[in-house]
Amino acid sequence: MPPQQRTVTVWQGQVSFRVHVAGSGPAVMFLHGPWGLKWRSFLDALTGRFTVYAPEHPGTTPGDPDAIRHIDSLWDLVLCYDEMLDRLGLSEVMLIGHSFGGMVACEIAAARPSRIRRMALIDPIGLWKDDAPVTNWMLVSAQDLPRYVFRDVNGPAAKALFAIPDDPEDGALARTNLTWAMGSTGKFVWPIPDKGLRKRIHRIEANTLLIWGDEDRLVPFAYAEEFSRRLPKTRIEVVKDAGHAPHMEHPEGVAALVEAFFIA
Repeated sequence: MPPQQRTVTVWQGQVSFRVHVAGSGPAVMFLHGPWGLKWRSFLDALTGRFTVYAPEHPGTTPGDPDAIRHIDSLWDLVLCYDEMLDRLGLSEVMLIGHSFGGMVACEIAAARPSRIRRMALIDPIGLWKDDAPVTNWMLVSAQDLPRYVFRDVNGPAAKALFAIPDDPEDGALARTNLTWAMGSTGKFVWPIPDKGLRKRIHRIEANTLLIWGDEDRLVPFAYAEEFSRRLPKTRIEVVKDAGHAPHMEHPEGVAALVEAFFIA
């Protein structure tokens, strides 16, 4: 089902989210990681059972770097999402978060525990401490990123993400270059310099599913173990032959895990 696109403006007209909506059924929101909404194969597999909302984080759309001028912190982003959920009429929602989007999902669930019913985190970043062994992908060249993100650097997921189409502003290399440029301004950009999640994660009430690629080179499996220690209502599923983006390398299998968890 082709997604519909809505624009939701919050903070007295200062911040706009483009939200892609498809499917029918209970509400699920997908919060993407650093390369934007490469979501179709994975989330299309969920639209037969759920209404899937997929917003673009402000400031991550190529060609629109000024969109971040009013968002200086992760907490600002959480407040914007909370208002966005109100404007969409979503009093309850299930969250899926990948990478940085997983940390945003956790912060939303900690800030509004009654609103989040269940949560699936795909290779999330937790930023538990300053010396956490997360690869600084900002120091990795765009050409080398596939071997950190994907198990199969020549597979269809890697090729789809890193291929430059006719419009270069829609390609992963251009997106990566834009992210580096935004990072140099010190504005909101990943990895977020807020390492306070460990102080708030105990507020999360949602049952949580952690999905991890067994060959994630950006975020070590120790993070999954740390999440499971801090969130007692958590179970872990390891996806074999997958890197940091298992939902891209094995979209139908990961979607099946999420669907089974959300309807249990």
